[in-house]
Amino acid sequence: MTESTLTPAATTDAELLTQAEIAVRAAGSALRDRFGDIATYRSREELMGALAANDDTVTDLLRPRLEALRPGARWVAEELDGGALPEGEWWVVDPAEGNINHLHALPEWAVTATLVRDNRPVLTVVHLPLTGQTYTALTGAGAYLDGRPLRVSATTDLGLAIVATSQARPDEDTTVVHRVGSSITEMLLDALVVRVAVPATLHLANMAAGRIDAFWQFAGARADLLPGALLVTEAGGRISTTDGRPWTPDSDSFLATAPGIHAAAVTTLSR
Repeated sequence: MTESTLTPAATTDAELLTQAEIAVRAAGSALRDRFGDIATYRSREELMGALAANDDTVTDLLRPRLEALRPGARWVAEELDGGALPEGEWWVVDPAEGNINHLHALPEWAVTATLVRDNRPVLTVVHLPLTGQTYTALTGAGAYLDGRPLRVSATTDLGLAIVATSQARPDEDTTVVHRVGSSITEMLLDALVVRVAVPATLHLANMAAGRIDAFWQFAGARADLLPGALLVTEAGGRISTTDGRPWTPDSDSFLATAPGIHAAAVTTLSR
């Protein structure tokens, strides 16, 4: 891509969000073109190669466009990394959120890009290339699905709630795996329905749209949680750790809920 084809740097966060959405949608089209056949692999090495090919397809298109929009923002190279970032602005991008689903011809995957400023998400774009839907959020300006304002559910009874969780990574620490399992058991006792699937971002998008009432996860990467955290917060939801403390990228757990069931969800997950 030549320098002349790149969009000039954006001057406001609102303008940046508009231009970032255009860039993410364009990159998503390339990933959609790769979707269809079930990928076959006979080793972990072959699997990682297939995942990387999807990531590279999107990153090669998206990175130069986003960097041109915000020349001073740095790029997080590994979407599976967690923890706090150094101060300043960073693009946290997941080129294929739900990449394993894409390889298995399952429809639950997306392309996401989030601008993080001093460890707080400022704006995010979550694009679903198969449906053409795009979720966006800007700090202080709300969350939207294709321009329509989003609002979390008004549910006040955990016993009537649809809740969800996700597996942060396939090679998670044994302690975390057992923690996930016990939390699912506790939620099966208290909630109406428990959904378990990847990726996290799509659960959080559904939460922001009011379709489900809560989501939790143990461990997790920045790219899994930051886009959805901003969508949910801007749609009126509550974000914390599973024991109710303020959540940061350094936290070892994450909970997003409709305000009316936050206390009950914390109680369940703290047992």
